[in-house]
Formats: sequence, structure tokens, C-alpha cells
Amino acid sequence: MSQPASPSPQQLQISPESAPQQGRATATQDPERYWLENVYKGGERQLTVRAVIAGMVIGAVMCLSNLYVILKTGWSLGVTITACILAFASFGLLRGVGLLRRDFTTLENNAMGSVASAAGYMTGGGNMSAVPALLMLTGTLPPSGWLVAWFAVVSALGVFAAIPIKRQLINIEQLPFPTGTATAETLQALHGHDERSRGKARYLGIAGLIGALIAFWRDAKASWLVWNLPAKLSLPFTIGGKPAGAWTLSLDLSLLLVGAGALVSIKTGWSMLLGAVLNYGFLAPEMVRRGVIPEVSYKAINTWALWTGASVLVSSGLLSFAFQWRSVAKSFKALSGLFGKKAEEEKDPLADIECPPTWFPLGFLVLGPVVVALLAYLFQVPWWAGVIALPLSVVMGVIASRVTGETDTTPTKALGPVTQLIYGGLLPGNLTANVMSANATGGVGLHSADLLTDLKSGWLLGANPRQQFFAQLFGVVAGAAVVVPAFNLLVPSADVLGTEAFPAPSSLVWAGVSKMLMNGLGMLHVSARIGALCGLVLGVALVLLERWAPKNAKPFIPSASGLGLAIVIPGSSSISFFLGAAIAEFLRRKQARLAEATVLPVSSGFIAGESLMGIAVAMLKAFGMMPK
Repeated sequence: MSQPASPSPQQLQISPESAPQQGRATATQDPERYWLENVYKGGERQLTVRAVIAGMVIGAVMCLSNLYVILKTGWSLGVTITACILAFASFGLLRGVGLLRRDFTTLENNAMGSVASAAGYMTGGGNMSAVPALLMLTGTLPPSGWLVAWFAVVSALGVFAAIPIKRQLINIEQLPFPTGTATAETLQALHGHDERSRGKARYLGIAGLIGALIAFWRDAKASWLVWNLPAKLSLPFTIGGKPAGAWTLSLDLSLLLVGAGALVSIKTGWSMLLGAVLNYGFLAPEMVRRGVIPEVSYKAINTWALWTGASVLVSSGLLSFAFQWRSVAKSFKALSGLFGKKAEEEKDPLADIECPPTWFPLGFLVLGPVVVALLAYLFQVPWWAGVIALPLSVVMGVIASRVTGETDTTPTKALGPVTQLIYGGLLPGNLTANVMSANATGGVGLHSADLLTDLKSGWLLGANPRQQFFAQLFGVVAGAAVVVPAFNLLVPSADVLGTEAFPAPSSLVWAGVSKMLMNGLGMLHVSARIGALCGLVLGVALVLLERWAPKNAKPFIPSASGLGLAIVIPGSSSISFFLGAAIAEFLRRKQARLAEATVLPVSSGFIAGESLMGIAVAMLKAFGMMPK
């Protein structure tokens, strides 16, 4: 059965301007009551058993995909829209062959997305920056069971931290959370039988199959394959007497990287190409000629260039975050009343729908001591430092959530180093404590910010927020159970990280900040110190130019994040990112409707197909079913 037509998410945005005339006073005085009376759909199916199961399965798949992507690129990609399209296609197929009788409803899909996003975001929040960084710094990690418990508890605290933040930022202030709004639009289009939107499911499936086939053809090295696709093709020129490919300047035959590039702006794409050319075409060859870099290999070049790239990323991230000072000020101003009771608690219109305010402190009272105990037992963090991490994580959650709601960008690059700096001062000289205390603080705060994007789509669609809360806890369990064994499979030792296979740039930056806090810049070669200083100045300059340059000049100012990332990852990856961004931009300019219908699902399909096949091939090799 088709669902009745419903207003678009923009129309559902409750504000005095968008409310009907007779409801404007009510919306202005109490937007929550207006939402309850005009938007909430309490009678529809939402958190069903099949939605939970589908969310845990699809969320686990998205978590695997994101793990592969973040080790490749340093970026953790959004998962909710892709998960909702996959669920819609899967349930449609099952109903088509007669295995299901009832439609998979819009709100069921939204609940499924809550489960899937909590699982998929297990790689975010600094988790897959901190743990690989710890492995690089110490060479060891705690046993897998303990790591699963660590991820689950930290992420669950993020779910509890989101309770009061959601009510303030989504219900009352109604921050836009653009990705959450886009998810609501996608769900309405899919379940409203919009043929163009339904076609996205087909595009995603076809692209996923192509991505998987290319990855298998390239990586399997099976004896029955007449010819294996090469991983890279060197560009046709030499630098310093060596082929361009030796300097990582090659075409990477990876649809995953092209797909990821299509999801970033063209500005970020050409900035990455520029960074790759500057670093691997000019700076690295000069450093090799001078003997500063001992050999022509990615790992040797990266050991030197890391400090320049990290400085660009950290300085630009911190300054961009500082320019959000109004959001930060509002966050601190709201903290005093955020967790207090409503003036008329007994008249709370959403008392039976929202999570009770008491769940927030109860969650921290139950799970907080577990986090402190795990920090002490697994990472030798003093108990008092673990206790400090708990309130600090809430502050970080409030700040990160507001920035995410206003800009659609979770400030991981800024808040990660900030928390490391805090613990660098509290626990000087303790590498493990610096990394994992910061992981606890940032993990809780940033995870809550990511999950609020999902709660925004539920608010627009009229979903039950209490059911979304439980859905996210189911997702946390699924994600934690999957991410640790998958990480151990892909990264059996620290030697795998920082290579062309898995550059892990975000982990390199995290580890670099910890080393700097412990040893100071004096441990670096003088040229690396100059590079770090130049990177710092460049990151600040690019942010200032982006903010203050004339409007017509801004398209020609490089993206600081794109430029910094290109210095840290292989040049071949940056070239692929640029190609993806250029193709997507060409389609948007020449074939806007085709671009709208294909760019997101095809890119997501390439990423999911290749990453999952990459993990499958790694499993087959680990079990001796395929040559290594």
C-alpha cells in the first residue's frame, strides 16, 4: 500500500514562518507542542523487529565499509542515506517475491537508519584515529574482547549524551542538520513511489556490483584468473631519474577513491591534486636529493612530509572551529539550563515520547565508572583523569553538536587535537594515556554529534525519539562487535599502517600530535620543523583567505583540508579523488538532473562494493583460501 502524501522536510521545519497562521503563536511559544499536534505519527510502525535486524546487518556492513575507507583516506563517510536506500531495495525485493506481506514503512526505514547509523559511525568520533595511532606508537593493543567493550561503552555514552542536547538543538532551536534533512527527503521520496528516487536503489546496486568485481579482479590474484588488474598505472614521466609511480604519482585503479572524490566538492578535489603535485613532484624529490629522505618510497616520504600535512590540517581545523565562536558561546550558555527541568515539568507535552531527562545522568552513573575503570585497566590512565573525561565529553558533545547542526561538519580535526592538548598537559609524557583519554572525551562528544543528524530526520518525519534512542543502542552493539575483528584482520600489525595500502592519515596525525607533546619539535629534522611551521602558517592563511577574500576570488583559494590531506596520503589517492570530483562537477554543470539521480548512489555503491570485497578478499587470504 502506498502511503498518503506528506509535506516535505522543509515544510516540516517548525518555525513561526513555516507554521500555519492559526498555529504561529503556538509554534513560537512551544515548538514541541506544535510538533506533537501537527507532525508526530505515533500510530505508525517504527522500531519493529525487522527494522532492528535489518539495521544491525546493514549497519555492520556500513561499519566495515567505513573502516576500510577511513584506513584508506582518513575520512569517515556518512552512512544513513545509503543504508536507507539499501533497506528500501532489500525489503522491496523480499515483498516482490512474496516473502513479506506488509510494506516497509517510512518510519520503519527511519528506525532502521537509526540502528545502522549508530553502527556505521563506530569508526567516527576519533575511534579509528586513536586505536590505530596507539598501535603505531606502542606496537600493541588490548585483547579484542576488551576493545569491543571499550568501543561499545564509549559510543553508548555518546547516545546518552545526545538526550538533552537533542531536545535543545533540534526541538527548540531547530538547527538545520543538512544531512538529516536530506535523509528525511530521501525517505519520503523512496516511500512516496517517486520513480527517480527509487531508481537510486538500482544505481547503487549496479555500482556496488561493479566496484566489487573490480576489487576482486585487482586484489584476488587467483590462479584461475588469466590476468589480474594492476593496482596502479604509473604516470608517463620520470622525476629525478625514477618513474612517477615510484613517487606515488600514478593512476590508482580504485573505484572507491573515485567514488569518495565524487562526494567532495570540486574545490577539495583540485586542492588535493595540487597538494599531491607539490609534495610528491617537487618537495619530496628535493629532500631526497639533499639526503633528508633516505629513499624513494611512500613510507619514507610520509615520515618527513607528515609534519607539514598535519600542521595544515590541525591549524586550519582549529582556526575554522574558532570562527564558530558564536556557536561555542551559545553552547556554553545553554549548558547551565540544558540538563535542568522544564519550567513546567508537569506540562511537558513530550513526556511520553522523548527520553526522560533522568536517563542522561543515569546513563553516565552506570557507564561512566566503566569507562574510568577501562581507562585505568587497559591504558594505565589515572582514575582522576578518567573522571575528568566524563564532564569534558559532555562539553565537547554540546559544542560538536551545535557546529554539526549549523555547518553539517563534525569538527573531528579540531576537537581531536584539543583533547590531546588537554591531556598532554594533565598527563605529560604518557603516550597511551594521551591518546586514549582523548579518545574517551572526543569519542563520546563526537559520537553524540553524529547521531543527532539521524535524530533530526526523525524529528522532521514525526518519528518517536525514544524508539530512535533504543535503535541507536542496538546499533552500538552491532558496530562494536564488527569493527574490532575487522580491524584486526585488515591491520595484523603496525607495519601495515602508514603504507600505500592503508595510509591511515588521521591516525598518523593523531600519533604525530602525541609524539610532539611528549618529545617536542626538537626530535624532528630541521627541515621537518620548517615544514611544520610552514604548514601551520599555510593552514591559517587559507582559512583567513577563505573567510575574507572577495567572493569572486574564493573559488580559486585551495581547500586547507584537501591540501593538508594530500600531503599525507599517496599521490595516487589524491589523483583519484580529483577525477571523481571532476566527473561529478561536470555532470552537475552539464546534466544536473542526471547528476542528482546518480552521483550519490553510484559513488556510495562504488565505495561499499569495493570496500566489502576488499575485506572479503582479506578474509579469504587469512584463512588460506587465496594466495597472499
